[in-house]
Amino acid sequence: MANHLASGRHIPGIFTIDANQSIGQTVEELIIIVEASFEDEYQDRIEYLPPIR
Repeated sequence: MANHLASGRHIPGIFTIDANQSIGQTVEELIIIVEASFEDEYQDRIEYLPPIR
């Protein structure tokens, strides 16, 4: 990914999920993220779900 970004390209954002978390919990967290985020806020980022609290 570093080479991809270094060449001026972008990714929309990647969320990795905890395989032990239920689908329902994951969907709920994604809905919260979508509702509380700015457009392109996660561009060029990789985030882990659930977020560290």
